[in-house]
Amino acid sequence: MTIGDRQNPSVAVEEKKKKNLFKLCPFWQRRSNTSSSTQNPSQNYRSRHGHRNTDVSPVSKPSSTISSVAKSLLPARRRLRLDPSSFLYFPYEPGKQVRSAIKLKNTSKSHTAFKFQTTAPKSCYMRPPGGVLAPGESVFATVFKFVEHPENNEKQQLNQKSKVKFKIMSLKVKPGVEYVPELFDEQKDQVTVERVLRVIFLDAEGSSAAMEKLKRQLDEAEAAVEARKKPPPETGPRVVGEGLVIDEWKERREKYLARQQVEAIDSSS
Repeated sequence: MTIGDRQNPSVAVEEKKKKNLFKLCPFWQRRSNTSSSTQNPSQNYRSRHGHRNTDVSPVSKPSSTISSVAKSLLPARRRLRLDPSSFLYFPYEPGKQVRSAIKLKNTSKSHTAFKFQTTAPKSCYMRPPGGVLAPGESVFATVFKFVEHPENNEKQQLNQKSKVKFKIMSLKVKPGVEYVPELFDEQKDQVTVERVLRVIFLDAEGSSAAMEKLKRQLDEAEAAVEARKKPPPETGPRVVGEGLVIDEWKERREKYLARQQVEAIDSSS
């Protein structure tokens, strides 16, 4: 036996104690093995080959990007309540111009401009085609449509959806802003499509709940138009009519000329 093979008896005893201790507590070894096995393989490779860990934690995306994506996924908040809300009903009378009516109410807390668009501008028009509503204000719009005769004498299917569509858009505006169609072109990003309404023809001679409601809304729309035509109630001093003002001006003019003639006679004499 060489000198290097000899061991200190005390050292041998300590190593034996350690082995016995690990046998008694095997979970220490499992824990150490588990911790080492949970490391990333790339990290083990770098540690074995002496490479430094140069991994950088991924940079989190800005919250603004996440919020913009979330807003794009959310449905647009509607500003108007429509009645009817899905269809425009017209009495079916081929060769005639028929009417429909729809009520728009501003349910938002700000002034809102509205605008109509249709896929059949040659045969349809709206009155009014657009406007501005204050918070809580409502208006009846009348829609006019010319009903063409069916081709090849085909009978029109009543109570069925037509190809004609109407789109109602809204836009938040400041108080005092007057309606012009260019508002919706200048602020396209802020425009909300409220509804796309389909046309449904009803039997003009028949009786149905939809037809009765249409007649009632048309009466209300006509009454609203007549109310807008009336002059506003008098709230201030009475204004003199144009004829009275002209007569008074003539009287003052005649008195002035008469006084001038008298003064000329007196000066000549």
